[in-house]
Amino acid sequence: MSQNDNEHDDDFNLFRDAVKGVKKLRQDTIIQQPTKNVKQKQQIKTAREASDSEFYFSDEFVPLLNEEGPTRYARDDVSQYEVKRLRRGVYVPDVFLDMHGMNQQEAKKELGAMIAYCIKNDVHCACVQHGIGKHILKQKAPLWLAQHPDVMAFHQAPLEFGGDGALLVLLSIPEK
Repeated sequence: MSQNDNEHDDDFNLFRDAVKGVKKLRQDTIIQQPTKNVKQKQQIKTAREASDSEFYFSDEFVPLLNEEGPTRYARDDVSQYEVKRLRRGVYVPDVFLDMHGMNQQEAKKELGAMIAYCIKNDVHCACVQHGIGKHILKQKAPLWLAQHPDVMAFHQAPLEFGGDGALLVLLSIPEK
């Protein structure tokens, strides 16, 4: 036997003497497996969030919008007086969406999420700032907004809210 083996045995014997009389503890930790309800609730929550932010806006559908004058739209059941009030700035937006620098896919997603947020939080008027730039979002944003069932009307924003580069959107909030 070498010196290292002898020291190892001495250390082992010292340890054995130190722990003499110690009893083994019984395992008392219970690990609960997640139930299926938790997984289902998470799936429902993620599906609801996805549906809120991803309203399907079609690029192929082109609603009939007035080509003359400022950009404006009103559903058939909405009075033209409401559109006039939007134009004058009577409605003050509570939510602003700035789409500067976004591509079309990002802008669609954010627009759907903004409308879902407004409906969830009882916001009746919002401002969508699409900018002017290459006129891509300026042309697409009104087409997308006219497709959404909760958009009552929109009009080019007054100067204090963005002028040519923005739209004021009037939303119908369902009663809870």
